[in-house]
Amino acid sequence: MHTRAIPASGERLPVIGVGTWQTFDVGGDPAARAALQEVLRTFFAGGGRVVDSSPMYGSSESVVGDLCQGLGICEPLFMASKIYTRGREEGLRGMQRSIERMRAGRMDLMQVHNLLDVETHTPTLREWKAAKRVRYIGITHYTSSVYPEVERLLKTKQYDFLQINYSLGEAESEKRVLPLAQELGVAVIANRPFAEGALFRQVRGKPLPAWAAELGIASWAQFFLKWIVSHPAVTCAIPGTGKPEHMADNLQGGFGPLPDAAQRARMAQHYAAL
Repeated sequence: MHTRAIPASGERLPVIGVGTWQTFDVGGDPAARAALQEVLRTFFAGGGRVVDSSPMYGSSESVVGDLCQGLGICEPLFMASKIYTRGREEGLRGMQRSIERMRAGRMDLMQVHNLLDVETHTPTLREWKAAKRVRYIGITHYTSSVYPEVERLLKTKQYDFLQINYSLGEAESEKRVLPLAQELGVAVIANRPFAEGALFRQVRGKPLPAWAAELGIASWAQFFLKWIVSHPAVTCAIPGTGKPEHMADNLQGGFGPLPDAAQRARMAQHYAAL
């Protein structure tokens, strides 16, 4: 799989990760957990490493931790979670809970979820990074209305990562946010890569263009993901799925030729015309 360097360190990450919102919030359901274990088995075997979660996602952190421990893959995964609370003390407790639930030892990436109380949590994150309790720190959001605030925070040069929405259906971040992140040396995780399924609804029943085969694209999921991860500012995309076959399909978006600028423009034009 293609990899991209984290600008802050040079460490390389595979370009396709996995998000856990909704799909991993299954509690103790044995059948659902068995399916998700296969998702993670497929993910790891196919070269995926970045697993992103949050306390906001119900039982997802605990499900990830339990299943990764069962598979024996907790250590090599790149575990990412978030602070989703207000106040320094609650933030400290929340981070510790996330580490314990995800069986992470120390978290690879801890992010302020949706900028919630970001001014309080950022000094805490910097302290934890200095103490090596987390390896990288970042901020996240999922909507274009807050991009001005995201830009302001990035310019403070305190963060290693930005997680932001980016897809063929939600491409606004490529105007200012992604170029700024690239300029400042901030890694970018692309969330909502399928715009919560809106992209698939747009192409339902429609064949891939014949020229997609030139890029090794065999499905619409691969079409969407290759467009995202070929942007030079993007480090990793995190599609979510609860189905092993969809996980295998998503992973292929990180293999083979990636579109250049002209091909990306052609892909965007084709999608917009559907």
